[in-house]
Amino acid sequence: MNSLCDNQTARLRVANPLSWSVFAGRVRVVVPVLTLALIGLVGGLVTGISPCILPVLPVIFFTGAQSTRADGERGGGVAVAARPVSKARPYLVIAGLVVSFTLVTLFGSLLLSVLGLPQDVLRWAGLVVLVLIGIGLIVPRFEHLLEKPFSWIPQRNPDASKGGFALGLALGAVYVPCAGPVLAAITVAGSTGRIGIDTVVLTATFAVGAALPLLVFALAGRRVAERVRAFRKRQRGIRVTAGIVMIALAVGLVFNLPQLLQRAIPDYTGGLQEQVNESAPVREALDLGGLTNDQNKDLAKCTVGATELQSCGTAPDIRGIQQWLNTPESAAVNLADLRGKVVLLDFWAYSCINCQRSIPHVTAWDDAYRAAGLRVIGVHSPEYAFEKEPRNVIAAAAGFGIRYPVALDNSLSTWTNYRNRYWPAHYLIDATGTVRHIKFGEGDYDVTERMIRDLLRANDPSVSLPTPTDTADTTPNTADITRETFLGSTKQVNFSGGGPYTAGQASFAFPAQQPDNTFALDGAWTLDTQNITPTGTDARVRLDFRAKEVRVVLAGTGTVTLDTPIGPRTITVSGTPRSYEVITTPSVQPGTLTANVSSGVEVFSFTFG
Repeated sequence: MNSLCDNQTARLRVANPLSWSVFAGRVRVVVPVLTLALIGLVGGLVTGISPCILPVLPVIFFTGAQSTRADGERGGGVAVAARPVSKARPYLVIAGLVVSFTLVTLFGSLLLSVLGLPQDVLRWAGLVVLVLIGIGLIVPRFEHLLEKPFSWIPQRNPDASKGGFALGLALGAVYVPCAGPVLAAITVAGSTGRIGIDTVVLTATFAVGAALPLLVFALAGRRVAERVRAFRKRQRGIRVTAGIVMIALAVGLVFNLPQLLQRAIPDYTGGLQEQVNESAPVREALDLGGLTNDQNKDLAKCTVGATELQSCGTAPDIRGIQQWLNTPESAAVNLADLRGKVVLLDFWAYSCINCQRSIPHVTAWDDAYRAAGLRVIGVHSPEYAFEKEPRNVIAAAAGFGIRYPVALDNSLSTWTNYRNRYWPAHYLIDATGTVRHIKFGEGDYDVTERMIRDLLRANDPSVSLPTPTDTADTTPNTADITRETFLGSTKQVNFSGGGPYTAGQASFAFPAQQPDNTFALDGAWTLDTQNITPTGTDARVRLDFRAKEVRVVLAGTGTVTLDTPIGPRTITVSGTPRSYEVITTPSVQPGTLTANVSSGVEVFSFTFG
């Protein structure tokens, strides 16, 4: 069969060279595009289950749970009968989010530049729309005023659920997914104007992948509203709650509160992201711009994340900078003028949660080693249009305690000159101007600091260095341990008991075979959205895990008696939620523990170290 195909191909090639060239060209185009589509979809899916999606989930859930009108509401001064939960609304919201995110990410920056508008105007417009929709859900008369300008459009069957698409458009404009190589490739394309079919496909599939988990959550909200009588009978209250949640999300985004939430929650998808992003096919496929030049061609000589100093050619120039912060009279910094100094370039973006965890280490190095000859330069390369606004970066830099020079790389000129793909990324340059170390992403701060000290000593053997900094490394490391296990009904992770796991009272029994890295329940429990509470005298939790340390978050009043791999222990619980140590072992190892929980104790989650 293969030889037949080969012969047919050969005949085509000889008989019509032009047809062959067109056919071959199409093959070369279609295969990479399909590969990019798969990469974008997988990258989006991983993002869609990561902590950065959490702030949007309440809005999505209540959106899916809404009916068209609540009982007794008035539309335009006329009483309207209650209608069932809209079948189309969840899909419309997600479709709007996909369309908005794709257009804003790829074309928003270019459009705003042409119109001469501030780069964060689309984000603010999205926030305003969220607030207006939220007020409309709380105050029906205000919703009627919002609909009035569109009353001239003929509608046989007016349906408020169609407003879900507008809500999706607003969410897409304010949605800030976690950084990664896929998003970096999209951002570079949008900011530099290198937009082709490949980047459009990558962006659209990334948006679809990230939105699919949200769609599942929206459909879950609709299902709950259809099945749970309290939701059907209290649609007015559901709409008001949805409005409050939307307004709260908008206010939280204004004050960057979701970022605080993301920093507080371990990135349980870190190991999965690393497996996807670090594969050679993905790295090769995402090098969409062909950005190799004479300045950066030698950077490939460095092994990213190496534990010893290497030599990777002369550091590429810092170029295309819109504005400098923290320099005298905003003067530009030239790497050539820093010969004789050790330089650390830190590529970052202020809304990037990974950068936020990395910055304390960078500022500590600047404070500790500046007098010894270290010069830190932050290259702020924005992921999103709103991060291009200087006032936003200035406020963020001040909030992070950054005193070293920061270059606003809004056109991503320096980013592309270094062929960078990650936030954060560190490039360590010696006193001769040679790149000696490259580190992508978080972690290994002790290695980078050791290299900084080695280069400072090599430049000046008589230099007096302070003791190494002791900034805590909060980099999530989930590759070898069980992911954080939530027990609340809306956040449950790793449940293995079988059957539904929904809010309310239920009885459970331990399964005969429990999979690794899961939990199971036994006895009578009340499942709440955030925690679980015993309703009987023999309520137990069994946890299969792999970790060095196990902790449990508890609240209320009572006791928890545990049978652990290192022996029994009892925890006395009193007060508001806090983390209690269960066991600590010398190394990461598998194990199983069983906890007998007394009435009055609320169990929130298990965490692992």
